[in-house]
Amino acid sequence: MIIRDTTIKTTGNGSGGIMTTGGGSTYAYDLDVTTGGQSSAAIRTDRGGGTVVVEGGSYTSNGLGSPAIYSTADITVSDADLTSNLSEGVCIEGLNSVTLSNCSLTANNTKRNGNATFLDSIMIYQSMSGDAANGTSHFTMTGGTLTSKSGHVFHVTNTNAGWSGGSNEATLKASAQKLAGAIKIGNDSTLTLDLKDGSAFNGSIDGNITNAEGETVSTEVGTVSVTLDSTSTWTLTGDSYITEFNGDAGSVISNGFTLYVNGVALTGTK
Repeated sequence: MIIRDTTIKTTGNGSGGIMTTGGGSTYAYDLDVTTGGQSSAAIRTDRGGGTVVVEGGSYTSNGLGSPAIYSTADITVSDADLTSNLSEGVCIEGLNSVTLSNCSLTANNTKRNGNATFLDSIMIYQSMSGDAANGTSHFTMTGGTLTSKSGHVFHVTNTNAGWSGGSNEATLKASAQKLAGAIKIGNDSTLTLDLKDGSAFNGSIDGNITNAEGETVSTEVGTVSVTLDSTSTWTLTGDSYITEFNGDAGSVISNGFTLYVNGVALTGTK
């Protein structure tokens, strides 16, 4: 399917703006899409994978459980404005991907949908509903802006298996980026954090997690590997706990706090 220079507005539940299913392919150019119903993502795919390419335009969702993008396929968006006014900005399920290039993405996730226990801007998960094959999800963003108005910026869970007993593994690679905030890694999860090309992280890493209802989810940090190249820095905003550190300890600015690696305080920090 190819669609160009069109205005699309939907208000009903389950009415996505651009819908691709069954492994199909969609190419969209310079659209103005607004959705208002529940489960009505502005850019949406369903069972069967597929390919979606979007260039230019504006894509806004306003309903519950309605991200700007919901991916069970490989979705590439460039030079577009993406806004979610109630739900996540992007959801990726299973062995699928979202790639953004020079896009403005704004998410204001203020209401939880279904069994959700967190408020997130980018949700990467596996629901085991049959919509998406199991495997590693990928989110890639180059250029543009990412604005998270509420909740977590990234939430990764159950990407390798199902809701019961799956491992939670994430890799975050930042090149020439400024990152700020807390990174929370639950005791059953694994994170690889790679900062390079002059990236700067102001924040902390630990495993103390509570959900949106104030319930304790984790108290101990999982497995965390952090790598800083010679041009990147990490400024601590709280005591932090990781499993492996690669780089020069002098690239870590303690700011009055301590970085523990396997329970031992890292020496040589600034």
